[in-house]
Amino acid sequence: MAQDNVAAIRAIYDAFAVGDVGGVLGGMSPDIVWNEADDFPYADGNPYVGPQAVAEGVFARCIGEWDGFSVEIDELLDAGDTVIALGHYGGTFKTTGRPQRTQMAHVWRLSGGKAVAFQQYANTLHVAKAMGKA
Repeated sequence: MAQDNVAAIRAIYDAFAVGDVGGVLGGMSPDIVWNEADDFPYADGNPYVGPQAVAEGVFARCIGEWDGFSVEIDELLDAGDTVIALGHYGGTFKTTGRPQRTQMAHVWRLSGGKAVAFQQYANTLHVAKAMGKA
């Protein structure tokens, strides 16, 4: 079952990489609880509850504010019903023209093959600098 959880999270990232919004949201439980890192620009809506809230409050902002926003996964760690993703965000902030390669970690909790909780950890200072806020 744990490897199935890793595959489920890998499928979410793969769908995000090709712009398959339905594939991304389809990997989430209808009542997913999503939290951005403390002091991250999109943490103002924490917690986002449900896939639609995540799509509107997080993904739409990433796509709207960044050119070439990407999530590069270096490693997925299997912890049973928890999967940890390690990697980097990429993209250039449209307003400042500054690029980012921001280190991040995502902690996913799964039940029944769907993501039920998400916690982001990221280098918030690096993002703030790219956005011209630090």
